[in-house]
Amino acid sequence: MRDGVRIALDIVRPLGDGASTKRDTILVMTRYWRGVKGGPPHEFADLFVPQGYAVVVGDARGTGASFGVWPYHRGRAETLDFSEVLDWIGAQPWSTGQVVGYGRSYTANTADWMAERNHPALKGIVPRFADYDPYEDVYFPGGVPNASYGQTWGDWVKDLDRNLMILPDGERSPGVRPVGPHGESDLDAALQDRKQIPSVWEGFQHVTFKDDCPPTWGGVAMIDWSTQEVANRLDRSGTPIQNWAGWFDGGTAQGAIRRFLRQSNPINVIIGPWGHGGDKSYDPLRDANEVILPTTLAQQTNDVRFADLCFNGQAVRERGKMLHYYTLGEATWKSTRSWPPAANRRRWHMASGFRLSSSPPDETGLDSLQVDTNLGDGTSNRWAFETVVGFGDRQQFDAARLAYTSEPLTHDLEVTGHPVVHLNITSTREDGIFFVYLEAVKPDDVSLYLTEGQLRALHRKVWTDSPFRALGPQHSYLRHDAEPLIPGEAALISFTLHPISALLPAGYRLRVCLAGSDQATFANVPADGRPPLLEFHRGREGCCIDLPIIDPSLERDESRLPHSLPR
Repeated sequence: MRDGVRIALDIVRPLGDGASTKRDTILVMTRYWRGVKGGPPHEFADLFVPQGYAVVVGDARGTGASFGVWPYHRGRAETLDFSEVLDWIGAQPWSTGQVVGYGRSYTANTADWMAERNHPALKGIVPRFADYDPYEDVYFPGGVPNASYGQTWGDWVKDLDRNLMILPDGERSPGVRPVGPHGESDLDAALQDRKQIPSVWEGFQHVTFKDDCPPTWGGVAMIDWSTQEVANRLDRSGTPIQNWAGWFDGGTAQGAIRRFLRQSNPINVIIGPWGHGGDKSYDPLRDANEVILPTTLAQQTNDVRFADLCFNGQAVRERGKMLHYYTLGEATWKSTRSWPPAANRRRWHMASGFRLSSSPPDETGLDSLQVDTNLGDGTSNRWAFETVVGFGDRQQFDAARLAYTSEPLTHDLEVTGHPVVHLNITSTREDGIFFVYLEAVKPDDVSLYLTEGQLRALHRKVWTDSPFRALGPQHSYLRHDAEPLIPGEAALISFTLHPISALLPAGYRLRVCLAGSDQATFANVPADGRPPLLEFHRGREGCCIDLPIIDPSLERDESRLPHSLPR
């Protein structure tokens, strides 16, 4: 690189190619090792090389067998490397000079930052399950510290940077694949460079706001490594994008929709009933054994097809945007050129007797919740980033929550979009967390998870100039917008839940649950002192939730792009 740092790459090409047989190239930049010593090529080489592509997989700066240091995600030194790697690929005798960036999870994020470089060789990117904004989509949803994942992931990648990986069977991996004739000694030297670099988790513990700069990050804030914050630079590149996300995968669906709204690039967004990675599907309103398409193989086939369209120029010529999404229960895929879909906002109120009422209640009152910092949901949830999602009967968590349930639905009801909650509350503390869960109760009384939202009270000021305000109340999470509660004084807290599309059958009931802690996943707020006593106000000006209800009579734009999702 420009500063002398060496980046480790694997190059995988079709068998039988000569030194100058030219191929279009797929580029993957990972922080999870490009390969294991003595092991096979990367899994993405298995996907693309048989289709006639060359594949280059690199260890990001400061990781794997590369030199340099990795103090936090997508540091500027790391993302600047992508331009030089693209230059290098274009200069190889086996390269056509055309590249598509590809990846899942962290490598999806590096694909995004390849597009930010506006390099002429880059013809498209396929970010699968990316974090459009790492603060809101992963580590601090609603400003709430996702401590479980932050620490687990931070410790795991720090071990990788020590060349330590424990395999599922408990055995230790042989380590990252070295590079070249001096690979072992080079690897030892690279490991020494990063020995004193603190875990990224240490930095997260100093973050409350998006613009906080932890001391271990050298003056850099999370806002500096957010794709959402460089949307203008992605626009200028004009790079075609195919972005996958899951309704049950952290905040990836929220990020995918924001990307769809914000970017002007040709975009194909696909949101399905998946956890992280799209390997396993989950539709609580269908039989658990039902196969939901597209399978992983079909998803990959679609990615290869999209890469073809990027290389032949068709993707960039279309200049359009399309969002494909799966509706739970109905088990159908729908496509739209605009979001949110045309819907009627219908309000449900938290009423006396823990009823969820579609009529404004006349009576006033309070429902109290003493936050118990030892209680919360289970560990298998959207924030664990597991490939298998399982929420079970949600009533098992009722000890930590207030639950409001509607009468049985008299007809099928489709909820598609972003539910919005308005909480009129009083608290005994100046800060706290407000969790809201939307569920569907089957006729046999089993309560099924649909979606959720959360907000730390400190961030409650509504950001009226947000580019995403059409989705519901947004928040800046910046220090200058902090607005603590005044203990004992009523306050209105409004926020948007994570998006969902679900068709609830007649006979089901809606359930909305309120909580102030989720100990298994999120850090408690406040961190010390007596936990808050929360009072939720009832009445016409009390707590309520607005659901986006799709009326079958409303016109829906379901036209297709040529690279739309295969059924």
